[in-house]
Amino acid sequence: MDKVVSSAAEAVKDIPDGASLAVGGFGLCGIPSVLIKALHEQGTTNLEVVSNNCGVDDWGLGILLADKMIRRIQASYVGENKEFARQYLSGELEVELTPQGTLAEKMRAGGSGIAAFFTRTGVGTQVAEGGLPLKYATDGSIEKASEPKETRQFEVNGESETFVLEPSIQCDFGLVRAWKGDRHGNLVFHKSARNFNPLAAMAGKITIAEVEHLYDPGDLAPDEIHLPGIFVQRVVHLDDVQRHDKRIEKRTVTPTPFPAGAGSEDQEDED
Repeated sequence: MDKVVSSAAEAVKDIPDGASLAVGGFGLCGIPSVLIKALHEQGTTNLEVVSNNCGVDDWGLGILLADKMIRRIQASYVGENKEFARQYLSGELEVELTPQGTLAEKMRAGGSGIAAFFTRTGVGTQVAEGGLPLKYATDGSIEKASEPKETRQFEVNGESETFVLEPSIQCDFGLVRAWKGDRHGNLVFHKSARNFNPLAAMAGKITIAEVEHLYDPGDLAPDEIHLPGIFVQRVVHLDDVQRHDKRIEKRTVTPTPFPAGAGSEDQEDED
């Protein structure tokens, strides 16, 4: 089945207000920026998002957040977005913070038909015991807090250990970005851009993949495939401009050392 659609706008046009989205990416690496932009232009709002983070103030999921199009987000790391912090602390945004490995497994489990799983991560903390602030009131008080989760004892290596039950995640739609893909939806991710993308694709009931390079069925070697097409319903082939429009979250430059014997005081004065 050929799953290629004509444009990102066409691919997201049936995503309704209030939909839940599983979105791939880590920081700005491997985010489906073209699909996010199309969703922003469409004006879809009141979204519930599951993603490792929420982009930055002017890129990725951050552009949806800035226009108040996200109602709730379940994420692991959100420290790079000032608007995110402002909305959360002012009571405009509901946030469920989840340990990163647990978040990844919740998405994978949802795509694998597993209702829930036990993990030791979060035992003895508010993750398991409840009380994490999900939403603040405008006066700074906690309007909504997380509920306690079921815990159970299991024997591990001859010792009794406590585990917490974590429900899996399934979303209405999954949005991901791949390096290569074929018309049947088989995907290959580029190095670290693989990150949460396969998991977000698995968690979406309808998954849309934007791909940088499109191939015909059979052109990609079976052993090369990272995510089989059974998890993907729509494919958007990016043009040259879209393919190269990427951002660097933090640019770090190593200072050039002074040559031996060179005076550093003058250079410091110039700086």
